[in-house]
Amino acid sequence: MSDFVLELPKSLRGELKEPLGPIYTDADELLAAATEPIVAVGDIVTYHLLTVGYTPAVALVDERTKRAEVDSEVREAVAVEDFDHRRTVDNPPATITSGLLGALVDGLGASGTTLLVVDGEEDLATLPAVLAVPDGASVVYGQPEEGMVLVTADDAARKRCHDLLSRMDGPADEALALLSGA
Repeated sequence: MSDFVLELPKSLRGELKEPLGPIYTDADELLAAATEPIVAVGDIVTYHLLTVGYTPAVALVDERTKRAEVDSEVREAVAVEDFDHRRTVDNPPATITSGLLGALVDGLGASGTTLLVVDGEEDLATLPAVLAVPDGASVVYGQPEEGMVLVTADDAARKRCHDLLSRMDGPADEALALLSGA
């Protein structure tokens, strides 16, 4: 795998504001509608799942929410959770790196749970996560000021994520090829 970076062009920012699925404010209700494995993207989403006793198969956190550091309660709850695997990966803001994609694919293929601590920003990881999880699996991410978005990896969600990734600046074909082997 070569090292590469996909960058989010300004032209796509507006499209990413539209939720990819229904929004939940209650973690138990979300979990009742979700299917395994579940990938959690974001510190607050991960925190809410952990506080109701659920550890996602893969969680991506960067210790930030809405461009500010998460509070100590959130950081400590995620830090003390006993994930089976823990890995740190570099991923600058508004990008998707080959390192992030490789770590995501590895985490999904690992036995047990995986925490990916992102040095930079994990916000765009939802797009490749929807493409990397098995059919019917769930990806959960935060929608600022609204709640948690539940995305079921079906044909429509995959098509939308594939389209968005393919329009990012950089070698989208390499990224999509890496994810198609997931």
